[in-house]
Amino acid sequence: MRVTTHGLGHAFPGMPPLFEELSVTMEPGHVYALTGPSGSGKSTLLGILAGWISPTEGEVRKAGVEKIGWIFQNPHGVSRRTALDHVAYAHLVQGCSRPEAEARAEALLERFGLTESAEKQFRALSGGEAQRLMLARGIATAPDLLLVDEPTAQLDMRTAATVSDALGRIATAGTIIVVATHDERTRDACTDVIDLGRLGAEAMA
Repeated sequence: MRVTTHGLGHAFPGMPPLFEELSVTMEPGHVYALTGPSGSGKSTLLGILAGWISPTEGEVRKAGVEKIGWIFQNPHGVSRRTALDHVAYAHLVQGCSRPEAEARAEALLERFGLTESAEKQFRALSGGEAQRLMLARGIATAPDLLLVDEPTAQLDMRTAATVSDALGRIATAGTIIVVATHDERTRDACTDVIDLGRLGAEAMA
């Protein structure tokens, strides 16, 4: 499984290119930080990888990628459902029994530092807890490609740090993860960096 871009670029009509000549290969087991200055096209590139936006130059090749997940800036969930319910549901949909789904959900919640929040209703979670829950739920859905858009953008520095730390534990065999971020701590928690502030082959750090 892999995602490869060849000479990828995008520009909106009448505007200069957001980025050009982006050629990178992304594989499972890695967490790619997508960085660059404001307006460099981070969210646009996520949209291209998802297939929602057609690039104006180059191409994206997906080999073995069928299921794509997306985690947005603002956490969303069912207000009266518990954190455990949100993650267990993803496993139930995949055919697990209730006990197995809850056991898997508990393991993921522990991985993201949410064991003590398992029985909290979504509406009672803090901003950092809710965003970490989105990461856990995103992994639980077992996507081939998981796209994460600015996970700390709406959080204060202390809360954002807990989410960035959780990203250091998100690498998963069988899933390619791409995180658009302006946060240095989030960038440093990822395994690889794709810098849209640099062009061509130099983009991958």
